[in-house]
Amino acid sequence: MANLLVIELPGGNDTDILEAALRKQHSFVFLTQDLSVYKRNSNVFAWVEKASQIIELPSFGYDSIEEAVLQSNENKKIDALLCLIDIRLIEASKLAKRLGVRHLNVESSILLRDKFSVRERLKQHDIEQPEFALACTNEEILKAVQKVGFPLLMKPSDGYGSQNILTLKNEEDLELVKESLLTLLPITADYGLGVRSNDRLLVERFMSGSFIGCDTFTLNGKHQLLGINEKLMFSPPSFAIRGGCFLPNEGHWIGLEDYVFSILDAVGFDCGATHIELMITEEGPRLVEINPRLVGAKIARLIGYSLNLSIHEALIDVHLGNGMLSDLNPEDMKPSVTRWLITETAGEFDQIQLPQWSDDGVKCAEILSQKGDEVSYPFENAQRLGYVMTTCPTRAEAEELAERFIKDSKVLLNTNQIHIQV
Repeated sequence: MANLLVIELPGGNDTDILEAALRKQHSFVFLTQDLSVYKRNSNVFAWVEKASQIIELPSFGYDSIEEAVLQSNENKKIDALLCLIDIRLIEASKLAKRLGVRHLNVESSILLRDKFSVRERLKQHDIEQPEFALACTNEEILKAVQKVGFPLLMKPSDGYGSQNILTLKNEEDLELVKESLLTLLPITADYGLGVRSNDRLLVERFMSGSFIGCDTFTLNGKHQLLGINEKLMFSPPSFAIRGGCFLPNEGHWIGLEDYVFSILDAVGFDCGATHIELMITEEGPRLVEINPRLVGAKIARLIGYSLNLSIHEALIDVHLGNGMLSDLNPEDMKPSVTRWLITETAGEFDQIQLPQWSDDGVKCAEILSQKGDEVSYPFENAQRLGYVMTTCPTRAEAEELAERFIKDSKVLLNTNQIHIQV
């Protein structure tokens, strides 16, 4: 039995890592900047309060964090550190180094928290990628647009979760927003837990093709491709993901695997999980971005359903140095599909009525929105209401089942019933 340090929870509501730790009979210390985030949801807090110790530090200054964690380590040795959110990645790496436990190294953590710096590093390694530029002032934005050319997109260099993304297809689009671009910065986007954007904008050429996510484990610099998540997007101008299909790695993506591993080697990724987003273009695979942690938005569950195991338990084993997934049985693996519930009408959320029928292929359905939330059509992932996950012998069966589940679900805003079909 190990003692883990867990830093925050993805989305403030994803307790899967805590549940996995307790299933494996590990104890855990929970470190947070704001415990009230978790107290708002009684189901979430019921898992958080199972911690052997809760450390709450409102300022979340590194010196105070280190002091509190080292004191906890003196009381009971910490064997591994888990952090599944981007905005605490650097602190997590520094703490892991101080504790002497396995984790992504500090240099790579700092690099991976800035998308422009990642582009620069890949350029040094001659890895093909779209044209890109950095803008730190309003004057630099128009210069970056001229350098990159159309179509393009711009996003915070330290952003995540498809937040605050702007696309420009042509000169006409530019003219429509030119006045706004002259006063765009500072954005100071709020990432939660007291963290705000550093207002470095990455401007890059917009890519077309098939959008996929590659999920990996790494231990001691050795990488493993778990599988590929083929993603579906809502219609532009939304950047929210409508769903996806996770296909387990059965050894038939060697070329893609080599490309992904070359990216990980270039950024010095040596321990943990990644979710690497790629666009499969006519010229070949091109990096969209590296998410240096387990995939979010509950999609880690989808991987687990597909591989027929707990991906969170497996990640804990990686951080404990127990090895990666070496005994996967192809006969146990199946395609898994997710689809998201949304509303196309803005209003106050009341409830979602889920289908009255049941099917063994429906593995999980969860409503994330709370009664009284202001909701609308999703332009970002955070605006989605809930999801369903299905697993079947074939991809077509899993997709049909998930689509039917969404079609038969009803979203209620206030007292008005809206039938959502996506």
